[in-house]
This record gives sequence, C-alpha cells and structure tokens, in this order.
Amino acid sequence: MKKYIVLCAGICLAMSLTGCKSSESAYKKAYEKAQAQSQTQQPVVETPVVKTETPVVTPVVTKPATQTKVVDNLDNVTVRQERVSVVNGTGLKDFSVVVGSFSVVANAEGLQQRLKNAGYPAQVVKNDERNMYRVVATTFDSKADAVQSRDELRATYPDAWLLYYTR
Repeated sequence: MKKYIVLCAGICLAMSLTGCKSSESAYKKAYEKAQAQSQTQQPVVETPVVKTETPVVTPVVTKPATQTKVVDNLDNVTVRQERVSVVNGTGLKDFSVVVGSFSVVANAEGLQQRLKNAGYPAQVVKNDERNMYRVVATTFDSKADAVQSRDELRATYPDAWLLYYTR
C-alpha cells in the first residue's frame, strides 16, 4: 500500500512540474506572428466628415429712442447706476464718488465724519434694494470732474468708484 501511495505521489509531482511550464519559444512565436500581422496591415485613414450648419439668427427687436437712456462712457470709465436716497447730507448731483459701503449706518456715519474733517462735503446715501449705506465723498454734474475726484481719492481710498444717481 505504501508503494502505491509513493508511486502516485511521484507521478503527480512529475506531472505538476512538467505540465504547466510555458516555453519561451511559444512566446517568441506569438510575438513574431503579431509583428508579421502589423507589418502586412495597411493603416486605415479616415477622412473627416465636414458638416455645414446654417446659423440661426434671432430677429432684432428695436426700441424707440425715447426708451433708451444713454450714459456717456466714451472715456471707458466704469460707472455704477443705483437708485439711492439721501440719509445724511445736502443732496446728490448726477455723478458721485463713493468711498465706502456699509450695512450699518453708524459705520457709514463714522467714515462720513472722517471725510468732513479732511475737508470733503461727504454724504451718506442708502441703496434700499441692497440694504447698503454708501458714503459719498464728492458729487458733480459732469462725469469728467467726478473721474478726476475719484482718481485723487484713490490715493487714500483705493476702492473708490463712480455712482450715477438715478432719481
């Protein structure tokens, strides 16, 4: 009985060591076959398909000139247009220089007082749509004067901007 067990174990061992081996020649043959196929195949060249589409044009809706309000912007200076009401001050002209915006009126009045001490006719206005208090340092009828004042104020207040007062 021991002889049969040893004999079976020996046969199983011999088969397991020789049966699962892969030979290098099999890999070499597969590689050579793939190389031969790639050399014989011609590359496929696809021609691109060009689609031409007709552009869709929306009709232009014209407005009468009485409904269009033009603010002079030939000098390329950005002007923000807001509807504001005067909280503390003498009143606004068309173009104003805003140097601060606050959600608390006490902060706006503090900046207004500093500007008045520096010699500016500062005012506080409120934008009800945004619930913000704007501190206006100077106000002018012409845009050119407002731009010049804004540029001077930017030395102290770098975020100063122009407000076009809409009534």
